[in-house]
Amino acid sequence: MKLVEAHVRNFRNILDSTPVVIQPDITCLVGKNESGKTAFLHALHRLRPARGSAKFSAPDHYPAWLEKRDRMRGVDIDSFAPVKATFKFDPADLQLVEDRFGKGVLGAETFTLEKSYKGGLTWSVVPPEATAVANAIAGLSLPSPIATRAKKASTFKALSALANELEDEDGTEAQSAGAAIAARVKDLLGEGTFSAALWEILEPRIPKFFYFAEYSNLPYSVNIRELLTSDTENLSEGQLTARALLELAGAEDEYLLNPDYERRKRELENVANALTDDVLKYWSQNPELRVEPDITLETVSDRSGQKSVVDELKIRIRDQRHSLSLPFDQHSTGFRWFFSFLAAFSEFEYSDAPVVILLDEPAVGLHARAQADFLRFIDERLAARCQVIYSTHSPFMVQPGRLERARLVEDKGRTEGSKVTSDVMTTDADTVFPLQGALGYDMAQHLFVAPHNLVVEGTSDFTYLVVLSDHLKSMGRTALDDRWSVVPVGGADYIPTFVALLGHHLEVTVLVDSQKAGHQRLARLAAQGYLAEKRIITNGEIAGKSLADIEDLFAPSDYVGLFNQTFGTTIKVSQLKGTDQIIAQIERVYGAAFDHGRPADTLLRNRDKILPKLNAATVDMFERLITRINGTLGK
Repeated sequence: MKLVEAHVRNFRNILDSTPVVIQPDITCLVGKNESGKTAFLHALHRLRPARGSAKFSAPDHYPAWLEKRDRMRGVDIDSFAPVKATFKFDPADLQLVEDRFGKGVLGAETFTLEKSYKGGLTWSVVPPEATAVANAIAGLSLPSPIATRAKKASTFKALSALANELEDEDGTEAQSAGAAIAARVKDLLGEGTFSAALWEILEPRIPKFFYFAEYSNLPYSVNIRELLTSDTENLSEGQLTARALLELAGAEDEYLLNPDYERRKRELENVANALTDDVLKYWSQNPELRVEPDITLETVSDRSGQKSVVDELKIRIRDQRHSLSLPFDQHSTGFRWFFSFLAAFSEFEYSDAPVVILLDEPAVGLHARAQADFLRFIDERLAARCQVIYSTHSPFMVQPGRLERARLVEDKGRTEGSKVTSDVMTTDADTVFPLQGALGYDMAQHLFVAPHNLVVEGTSDFTYLVVLSDHLKSMGRTALDDRWSVVPVGGADYIPTFVALLGHHLEVTVLVDSQKAGHQRLARLAAQGYLAEKRIITNGEIAGKSLADIEDLFAPSDYVGLFNQTFGTTIKVSQLKGTDQIIAQIERVYGAAFDHGRPADTLLRNRDKILPKLNAATVDMFERLITRINGTLGK
């Protein structure tokens, strides 16, 4: 099953995160320091920790400025559930339940799981027990009068009561039927309830949360025997990572506690080499690094003079480029983090246990290019195995082409607490900066690498073009040529400057709205050889109107639908008046100006639902535009 939504309340600086939609593969929490990103991950982790003993504690985790007030008001803080997660059943989950209880037993696609401060788990599955009872009866061969009585039972408790009645009645037929019913109930439920039997089936399939942060890094030295014999609940995050490494190497006496030094040293080296090779697949900074583990035996004496042998694991990193070896905790922060994470993740990567990976500020010690490597690692390696939720404040850990994965985290102070949202329009400049930085860096990279640049005014033009091009391509129709790099420059006024600076060096085509005064400057630049005249395309040329924005390429019903979905309005096409741009017509009905980027964002985030419903006229118009754009490419 998949995690589809998470909701955190009254936990540290989060009063109400609002329900946060979780992507099926990767979700990125973006925000500045102390915004609540870590608090959100910590709350999720404590719902079902995959390792260790992370627990909720009302004195430590309930918002301090509310605790005294709420207790005085009679709030049962210990019974309050600070985290609720919604999971979606997959076909395999449904099949397991149906194999036992028959068809139609799970009446919903999702269920919620909550955990209170005192540790109590509550799940929302309220399945139609009557259906399961009916299925159980249908599987029995009962005499007609008894079958009629059995069909009146809507719970297994009532069915068991009927079985007891029948067994006490006179007559072999009734007693045999009672015994058959009782046996059937016991076969399905054992000694428990219907709800308990469902939990027994589904609980192993509910993902647990594997949390990893910088303090989860491997330590330089650990006591092997102590690590392997201690209860995991008593180990630190770093010790748990070391234990995972040892278990990967074979934590039984056969290897690490074997008196044959050569045998255990060789096994651990093999594991370290395999993990190092894994790291170097995604580590472009220095391919000459190797991890060198060692196992030492040290004789120690206690206060009474008793001597014992301590097995220690020590880890060093050797840089073959400089013939230098250093203790693990004295080497590059980025490499240590990467290797430690792989060691910890090895515990789950090759098991069937479902997990959601929670990464708190991953790769923070990595160079920008190494962060790009790590993003590739998340995409190719982690998301192929399970869902990933990571937090960041680095622009280089945000993927410009996958902004639907981003959730912005902002602390709005004591009255509102920390909020998590996918709406970039509601956050302050510092919170949204990593997204802006990611887009800016991506744009800068494309400007100086891509030979063919399609310059558009803003991000909404970019979104509409790219999304509709992808849609056309999926239909086998004309899409943007792969050679194009679409560059939003932030407004029509900036386009002439962009062309003047780079037009001589790059192939540039310009798409602009039809009414902009800057067209005269573009025409002059064309006359001066910066830009071919045919490479200036206006939306009016495509729409067949003297005044047109890119929004006018949509059929009116399509764009009005986008507007209504974005702003929660019910404007009708029949209310629009005039021959000017559709944006101006809508603003007259709406009574105010609106942010033109928000409907584009709605299309981007809901494209799978919106695109199939678009009018043919809209699709045709964008294909006409794209055909015109592709026609300007140099041969």
